[in-house]
Amino acid sequence: IKKNKSLLSMWFFQNLLEYREIQHFITTRIGGFSNQPYDSLNLGFHVGDNPEIVMKNRERLALALGIPLTNFTIARQIHGSNVEIVTEDLRGSGAFHYETAIDATDAMVTSAPHICLMVLQADCVPILFFDLKKKVIGVAHAGWRGTIRTVAQNTVNVMQEIFNCLPKDILVGIGPSIGPCCYEIGQETIVQIKKVFHTENGYICNETLQGKGYFNLWEANKTQLMHMGIPEKNIEIAQICTRCNHALLFSYRQQNTETGRFGAGIMLK
Repeated sequence: IKKNKSLLSMWFFQNLLEYREIQHFITTRIGGFSNQPYDSLNLGFHVGDNPEIVMKNRERLALALGIPLTNFTIARQIHGSNVEIVTEDLRGSGAFHYETAIDATDAMVTSAPHICLMVLQADCVPILFFDLKKKVIGVAHAGWRGTIRTVAQNTVNVMQEIFNCLPKDILVGIGPSIGPCCYEIGQETIVQIKKVFHTENGYICNETLQGKGYFNLWEANKTQLMHMGIPEKNIEIAQICTRCNHALLFSYRQQNTETGRFGAGIMLK
């Protein structure tokens, strides 16, 4: 669902909007201060943009959401599968400086209120989690590497093992990313996907004689979550391709690597 918040246009998952205990969002690339090729609401310090302008963008986002920037908690993503349990002492990590971001982490989970977990991406899949019974939230950043390293599955594992969450109580939002319409991959990547998932059905489509194909990140992550016991009805998929909609969202592939990052976040009130 698209809504305007102050000067910014943002997207929200219908299944998560039903719960007043949480606040969540997905930003677009529109409404910020950055110049090309980071125009305009780039939220990433690590992509080559002017850090002072990135701070202005983050401050605008915080103001639009009504969440202090000191509550935003961000990781240094490495396309891995590490899940960090975020405690009160980590609140605000990475909000003002890239160096203070939680190191080498692509997923975060917390039960503490007023910690806004946020992941940054420009084609990879942002995934938001909410256990409506235990009041636990999580985020994950899943590109093809994170997907085959089962970062989404690891996030659910941590929610179960540390917070005693039940998969049937977990709601999930799979956000905008490069879609199966545009995500062409080579034979080496296809081999790795087959090795992990033991199949390509539903994951790889339109394979060519040259060994290339198109990877469905949405389906691969959804299937992982369902294998963990999360009901299909609990999983909402945005089905918005970043490359097809590069005027609205940053796309690493569309802009030949040099581009900004949009954010996806969730917070317990």
